[in-house]
Amino acid sequence: MNNHKRPLDGIVVVDFTRVYAGPFCTLMLADLGATIIKIERKGQGDDTRQFLPLPNRSGESGYFMYLNRNKKSIELDLKSPEALKIIYKLCERADMCVENFAPGVVGRLGIDYETIKQYKPDIIYGSISGFGQTGPYKSKAAYDVVAQAMGGYMAISGVKGGMPLKLGNSIADAGTGIHMAYALAAALYHREKTGQGQFVDVAMMDTVFSTLENFVVMQTFGGITPTRNGNANLGAAPFNTFTTKDGYVAIAVANNSLFEKFAKAIGRPDLLEEEIFKDNKGRKENEEALNAIANAWSSQLTTAEICQILDAAQVPVGPIKGIDELVEDPHLIARDMLVEIDHPKEGRIKFPGNPIKYSETKVDVFEPAPLLGQHTEEILKTWGGYDEAEIDSMREKGII
Repeated sequence: MNNHKRPLDGIVVVDFTRVYAGPFCTLMLADLGATIIKIERKGQGDDTRQFLPLPNRSGESGYFMYLNRNKKSIELDLKSPEALKIIYKLCERADMCVENFAPGVVGRLGIDYETIKQYKPDIIYGSISGFGQTGPYKSKAAYDVVAQAMGGYMAISGVKGGMPLKLGNSIADAGTGIHMAYALAAALYHREKTGQGQFVDVAMMDTVFSTLENFVVMQTFGGITPTRNGNANLGAAPFNTFTTKDGYVAIAVANNSLFEKFAKAIGRPDLLEEEIFKDNKGRKENEEALNAIANAWSSQLTTAEICQILDAAQVPVGPIKGIDELVEDPHLIARDMLVEIDHPKEGRIKFPGNPIKYSETKVDVFEPAPLLGQHTEEILKTWGGYDEAEIDSMREKGII
């Protein structure tokens, strides 16, 4: 383990989460140095331990390994009263708990906020769910695609007039996890000032809705209902993807200064004299004609040639990179966004790094994802206060 100071060193989190949104939240906290005690079902563990890819060498899930690095795993029979006693002892030593079970499950398991608070009055308890703890939808089950559908992403994603599409990644899960991570950090700061713990409720649908950019205000301010518009921007033009000789390129011209640079760079300074293109409102109203001009230019050049020309002119431009290119990208490598770590079964593995960069502290990938129950004994001794005899007794009874 590295000895760099990390922002959340010393903070202990009891992690009841599984699949994506919750584990992504605790991954953020773990990279910042928090000790994450991942509670897993005996003999089964997190659902994602069975998710693809499953390398032939180890059978350990790559999906799980990414989302659960820097964490410790304890394996418990959650239906056992003795296991509950262990959890309560761990929570007494913890700063936070995080869960993302389906509605009502934590109450049935006896690990809800009101119960945990009896053992740790100043606990900070985060609950991630599809629709939150209040409101008409609170009992409704959800996965990422449901949150994207109901929160607004799918209404605005896809080709104009075509079928609604989800974003390619599980952005509702990821966004909710990130929102919970920063909410927990803020709650921790509040507790440092006041001594007061609290319950934190973050919902996937809320998160999606809150990140709809200017789509909502177009409706509330102007009465315009946004819909699918491909890769175009609602408020600026030319701001889209365009055809090249060997693929596609993204070009973003969002103000008058950029349009002047763009027009000159493509050899069309005459566009600056056109009344219909004099400001952004006019360019957007005449977007189809402007896109045709941009596409006529771009289609005669390779993606690399276009990027070279527009980069020189300081016009935002970029190739559409595939995942195969990204894992070899020199900029991402220079930014420590591709990290390698040794896994006990899989050997050397490579994952995305953490995008947060501090000047004085370290955000770090320092331990691989745990094997199921790998740290059971360590957790019981260090944070539970149990001795060898007690642990052996639990093992004989099938509690651990």
